[in-house]
Amino acid sequence: MNGRDESRQRLSAILAADVAGFSRLMSADEQATVAALEACRAVFRERIVMHAGRVVDTAGDSVLAVFDSVLDAVACAVAVQGALRAHNDPLPEARRMLYRIGVNLGDVITRPDGTVYGDGVNIAARIQSLAEAGCVAVAGSVRDSVAGKLGLALVDLGEQEVKNIARPVRVFRVATVNPAAAPARAKGEGPAPLRERPDKPSIAVLPFNNMSGDPEQEHFADGITEDIITELSRFRELFVISRNSSFKYKGKAVEVQKFAAELGVQYVVEGSVRKAGKRVRITVQLIDAETDHHLWAERYDRDLEDIFAIQDEVTSSIVAVLPGRVEAAAHDRVARKTTDNMAAYECVLTGKRLHHRSRREDNAAALQLLQRAIQLDPGYAHAHAWKACVLGQAWGYGWCEDRDALEKIIVEEAGTALALDDNDSDVHRILAAIAVTRHEFAKAMHHQERALRLNPNDDLIVVQQGEILTWSGRAGEGIDWILKAMRLNPYHPARFWGHLGRAYFVARQYGDAIAAFRHIAAPDVGYETFFAACHARLDDLAVAQAHAQRVLTQVPRFSIDRYLDTTMHYQQPADRAHHRESLLLAGLQP
Repeated sequence: MNGRDESRQRLSAILAADVAGFSRLMSADEQATVAALEACRAVFRERIVMHAGRVVDTAGDSVLAVFDSVLDAVACAVAVQGALRAHNDPLPEARRMLYRIGVNLGDVITRPDGTVYGDGVNIAARIQSLAEAGCVAVAGSVRDSVAGKLGLALVDLGEQEVKNIARPVRVFRVATVNPAAAPARAKGEGPAPLRERPDKPSIAVLPFNNMSGDPEQEHFADGITEDIITELSRFRELFVISRNSSFKYKGKAVEVQKFAAELGVQYVVEGSVRKAGKRVRITVQLIDAETDHHLWAERYDRDLEDIFAIQDEVTSSIVAVLPGRVEAAAHDRVARKTTDNMAAYECVLTGKRLHHRSRREDNAAALQLLQRAIQLDPGYAHAHAWKACVLGQAWGYGWCEDRDALEKIIVEEAGTALALDDNDSDVHRILAAIAVTRHEFAKAMHHQERALRLNPNDDLIVVQQGEILTWSGRAGEGIDWILKAMRLNPYHPARFWGHLGRAYFVARQYGDAIAAFRHIAAPDVGYETFFAACHARLDDLAVAQAHAQRVLTQVPRFSIDRYLDTTMHYQQPADRAHHRESLLLAGLQP
C-alpha cells in the first residue's frame, strides 16, 4: 500500500429511496415488515443490476445506487415502482410498503471501498424526501436529460429549499409512476416496465409477417425471423433481444416506438415473407425507433435455395448501417454446416417452433420432425443438435419411461452434431448441460465457454452460464449472468426465476431467494424444498415447516440425500452440506 487517496470523482446519476411510514409499519408488525423489506430489497437489487447500476448501500429501509447513465437511473426507478405496485396491490392499505425515490445527476466521489460521497448524493436524498409515497421525483438536471426519451410525463414542482443545500433545487415528479395517474391495464396484466438501453447498439426483430396466404407457411416466416435473430446475436458489438421476447408481439398491431421502449432497444427490424413454390420474397427494413426514421430497406426475390445467403445479406446490411458503423467480425457462416435440403430445413424450423411451446404433445411432434430432417440429410448438424435439445426437454420434464436410456441417446445425438459442426452454439450448450448432470465440470465449462463465444446474446446460453457458475460454487457471479439473461429476454420463461432463486440460496441471500421463487406461479415440490430451506435459514421455522409439509404431501417418502443426489449438481461439498443442513432445519428427513 502506498497510502495514496484513490478516491475518484465523476458525474453520475444517483438513485436514493426509503420507505414512507417505516416506523409505523415496524410498530404494527415487526416480523412481517422485515420480511416485506427483504422482498422489496430484492426488487431493487434485480432492477438496479438489470439497468446497469450499482447498489451502494441498503442500510435500514433505504437504498442508494449509482448509474453511469441518467436514462438508466430513471428507467430503473420507474421499473422498481411498477414492480413494487404489483407486490403491494394485494395487501391491505395499512400494510403496503411504499417507497419514495429520488434521482439526481451530479458529481460523486467514490472511495476505494465503493462508498460514495458529495453534494450529488446529498441532493438525491433530499429529492427523495420530496417524492410522494410510491412515486419518483427527479432533479431539474435529470429532467433536462430524459425529456422526450422515456415517454414519461414530468410535472414541475418548482424550486425547493432543501436542508443543508445552499441553493434551491428544481424538482419534477414523474407523473406516470403515480398509481392514481397510471392508465388502467387489463386485469392480471402487470405494468409495462421501462427498460434501459445498453451502451452498445441494441436491436429487436419483430416476427416477420407471413404474406403467403397459407397458415401452414407460418412456421417458415417464424423460422426466418428466428434465424435472423440468431445471426445478429453472434455479433458481440450488438445487444440483441431474444426470440422469446420478440415473439410475444406476434400477430399484434405494433407501434414501433412503443415496442422499442418496452424492450429497451434503439433499433427495430421488421419484415415479411412470401413463399410460393421454389421462390421466396423477403422484405426487410431497419428503423431507428427514437426518430421513427427508416435507416435501410431491401427486398430479396430469390430461389428458395438462396435462403442462407439472404440471411447473411440481411444481417450484414443491418450491422453496416448502425450508428458508429459497427465493424462486424468476419461471418462464420462458411465454417458452420448448413443444409442444401430445404425440406430438412423446414422440418427443423417447425420442430423448433413446437419445442418452444414446452408441451408434451408438441415435444413429441417436434421430435418426429427432427428425425425426418435427419433422414432427409444425415449430415445436417443443426438437426442433430436440436434433436438432442428436444430429447433433453423430455428428459428434464420427465416425459419418458427410462431416463438413463434417454440420456444415452441425447449424448449420442449431441456427439454426432459436434462431429459434424464444431461451430454450432446449440451443440455446445447442450453438451455443457449434459456434462453438469454428470458432474464433469471442466468439460461443462469448456463447452459453455465455446457456446458463449459463438453466440453471446443467446439468453439460453447466458442463463446457463449463471447456472453452471452457481453449481461450481461461484453463485455471486452466477446471479449477474442470470440477471443479464433476463434482460436479454424480458419475457423469459418462469424457470429463469428458479435459476435466480437457487443462485441466491447458494449465495446465502435467503430473502432474495424467496422473492425470486415467489415469481413461480405454481411451485412444484422442488421449489417447495427451497422455500422450506430459505425460511429455515431465516429462523422462520413455522413457515419452513409448512413448506416441508407440502413436500411430504406430494412425496411422502421424501429423502434429503436422495433429492440432493438426483437433482442437485453441486461441485463444492460445502454447498451440498449447506443445502442438506437447511432442509434438516426445516424438519425434512435425511
